[in-house]
Amino acid sequence: MERYRRLLAIPGVRTLLVLMFFARIPPSATSMALTLHVAIGLGHGYGAAGLVGGAATVGIGIGAPLSGRIIDRYGLRTMLVITTIGESAFWLTAPLMPFPVLLVMGFVGGMFAVQTMSIGRQAIAALVPENHRRAAYSFDSISVELSFMIGPLAAVALATQVSTSTSLRVIAVGFMVVGIALFVVNPPMRGKAEVVGERPARREWLNGRLVAVLLVGAGAVFVLAGAEVTLVAVLRAHGEVGWAGVATVILCVASVVGGLVHGAVRKSLPQVVLMALLGTLTLPVLFADGTTWWIVALALAPASAMCAPTIAATGEEVSRLVPVVVRGEATGLQSTAFTFGAALGSPVIGFVVDHSGSPGWGFVGAGAGGLIVAACAAMLIRRSPAPVQPTSASAIS
Repeated sequence: MERYRRLLAIPGVRTLLVLMFFARIPPSATSMALTLHVAIGLGHGYGAAGLVGGAATVGIGIGAPLSGRIIDRYGLRTMLVITTIGESAFWLTAPLMPFPVLLVMGFVGGMFAVQTMSIGRQAIAALVPENHRRAAYSFDSISVELSFMIGPLAAVALATQVSTSTSLRVIAVGFMVVGIALFVVNPPMRGKAEVVGERPARREWLNGRLVAVLLVGAGAVFVLAGAEVTLVAVLRAHGEVGWAGVATVILCVASVVGGLVHGAVRKSLPQVVLMALLGTLTLPVLFADGTTWWIVALALAPASAMCAPTIAATGEEVSRLVPVVVRGEATGLQSTAFTFGAALGSPVIGFVVDHSGSPGWGFVGAGAGGLIVAACAAMLIRRSPAPVQPTSASAIS
């Protein structure tokens, strides 16, 4: 744990990690709160809820690189003013919207999303020297796991015990608090010693290697989303869906352990290898179908242990490959990759589950998808020239 002690001793890092942990709780609650509001509060069912969620997802995917570009050109605070007002307004007024209006405004609200994921990753690249970034991004991935354990549970509790409208308004207040806190703290988006030159053409930095990194990010979340859908389907098929929450906690713990190990080692595995391991370790969970819930959870735990390392490696590679002047847009594209990976994983693997003889085949579909992504990323990297290191504080020193 010496690497983590050194990381936390860097000025500003401890404050950043704590702030980003709390800042990511409201975004983690949005999907669940919106689903419950449409399905239960408005009475339109889960199919309609999926449409609204899909519209919001597309909006988030488009808005993330745009927000990053605003940060690159005008700074974090300008972006926060725009997105905090826009997103808070959406969640405050969403309870008043009929379904057709909510469907359209869900897309608009997604575009104005406060990009807490991108902000955290950019600040890490600015504050942390390159030799400590693996530990930093691993810690950040673990923090995201913990935030996503709290947010959805809070959304369910508010929606079921109070009302779905209340859950949306609480999220609005949460985004206001997050936006104000980030505005006040104003974490740096560029290091003090980082040299910012002219903005290069997009084709110069959005090359094959970076596309491979983004593809792995999308693929990792695709596998995780697909495995989650399959887990619930397997437990439901055997009358054990009530244990899904406990099984999810086990998988989160496995991911946290994997992230801690990834950040602590001197030299980790390449990102493509981590992606391949994530896919490979998901395949044999098929054979746990038909057993009890805890065996399924333990069988899936090795794959879950690859989750945080793969996500962390994505952030580390983006910060290494892109010039400082376009870091905001690049991390926004990274968020877009994660968003679309999740948006594809659930329906695609859900289709596999529905049209196979056993729900456990969803694990095979998710794992195979991960292996295909790893192979495509490896080919892209092989065909791309070696990257030119962007100017950074660590390079100057």
